[in-house]
Amino acid sequence: MLHKYRKTALIEAEQFDGTQAMMVKYGIFAHPEAHYFMDKPLYTLKTKEGDMEVKPYDYIATGVDGEHWAIAPDIFKKTYERCD
Repeated sequence: MLHKYRKTALIEAEQFDGTQAMMVKYGIFAHPEAHYFMDKPLYTLKTKEGDMEVKPYDYIATGVDGEHWAIAPDIFKKTYERCD
């Protein structure tokens, strides 16, 4: 039987702006050669599941265990609401 579930854990998140400070804070790697190779992402974030592409303006979320992941802005706005 199909059931509905709601997320109850709080996360912290901020929009990625491409600055060096944010790259250091979240361990994001830049790949300047990506401008020449369309199959390679410009930025990647190491997650528990492996490397994840991050684009400017994506939200970088931090979970309850300190893990980070990227969320596209349109998905973030549909899924989360600010509560501070």
